[in-house]
Amino acid sequence: MTAYRYEAVDAAGRKKRGTVEADTQRRARREIQASGLTPVSLSEAGEGSGLDIRLSRGPKQPSRKDIIAATRQLATLIDAAMPVEEALAAVAAQERGSPTARVLTAVRMRVVEGWRLSEALGEHPKSFPPLYRGIVAAGETSGTLGAVLGRLADMLERNRAITQKATTALIYPATIAVVAIGVVWALMTFVVPRMVEQFSDMGAQLPLLTRVVIGVSDFVRDFGLIVLIALVAAIIGFIVARRRPRPKLAMDRMLLRLPVIGPLARDLDAARFARTLSTLFASGAPLLDSLRSARRTVVNSHIDDRLGVTLTGVREGASLSASLRRAGVFPPMMASMVSAGERSGALPLMLEKTADQMEGGFEAATTLALRLLEPAVIVTLGLVVMVIVLAIMLPILQINTMTLG
Repeated sequence: MTAYRYEAVDAAGRKKRGTVEADTQRRARREIQASGLTPVSLSEAGEGSGLDIRLSRGPKQPSRKDIIAATRQLATLIDAAMPVEEALAAVAAQERGSPTARVLTAVRMRVVEGWRLSEALGEHPKSFPPLYRGIVAAGETSGTLGAVLGRLADMLERNRAITQKATTALIYPATIAVVAIGVVWALMTFVVPRMVEQFSDMGAQLPLLTRVVIGVSDFVRDFGLIVLIALVAAIIGFIVARRRPRPKLAMDRMLLRLPVIGPLARDLDAARFARTLSTLFASGAPLLDSLRSARRTVVNSHIDDRLGVTLTGVREGASLSASLRRAGVFPPMMASMVSAGERSGALPLMLEKTADQMEGGFEAATTLALRLLEPAVIVTLGLVVMVIVLAIMLPILQINTMTLG
């Protein structure tokens, strides 16, 4: 028996400290919970720092990229008939000194104590979300943990890649727009006022284009800060509104109706949903449970809301393809391919192909948009600069004409 020092809270939120004797930390934790307390920290008595499991704060977490790499390595080792605890130890040794090694070592300790891998992963929810643990649990139940981990790593890698593409598609044009706005603001703030100083004593009527540019420059100088504050306030208001269910639902519904962005957002969610559903169903999880888990990967709240219709239909005995058509949020081709998969008995394969098609369409559309956006922004910026230059040059030409006349 080992003595463990613990810190816990009771039902009223009061802190309690004490010691408990047990064979393992798992049993010690159960005894604490059985006494009506919720453990906050647990360590072996007599140790300076001990193995301290903090529920409120913790050290640096592994990155998503590291988790994907560790998952793929575990899949390879477990497929080679290596026991789970040995595979965890091998991967942890490979990543020695990193946050991934620390997490995998802690998971291995639980597995050695007799925990299932999915249960041990549950102690690290920031590194292994519920969807990850659900797929692992399905692999443990079906006895194909190695193959399931391989499919899980593929799914995570594809989701990460498509998320990066979406982020890149948003960051690049935003950066160009910020640079363009900065250039125009500098011209309006520093160049145009000096031009006004040169022409203020002339007394002649300035060209219309010059007067318009001077007016815009005066507006930027006098009200630019107010406009900036209003813009920041609008952005903050938008972010706050999106945290509330009803405004977020309305915004996401409007987003799907936009000409170009709407179909791209829909295809992105459809690809993520189809790939996750394929991975879960192929791992041996029941279809209804797979649908619930795959639904968590959907970002658009309107699509998530309509998928409730799909869940209800499947629960009442309808086919998945018919339930998807009834929801009416995903492309019709997806329901057709799901129907073909149901008839042929190859639903996971058809879902995987559906995800590939959706991701391919998203990648092609974003690539084309980026190729068109760059010259469009450059041409727009060139036109603005040309207007400012003409506004400066026209009075000079007018002065020269008057002088020569």
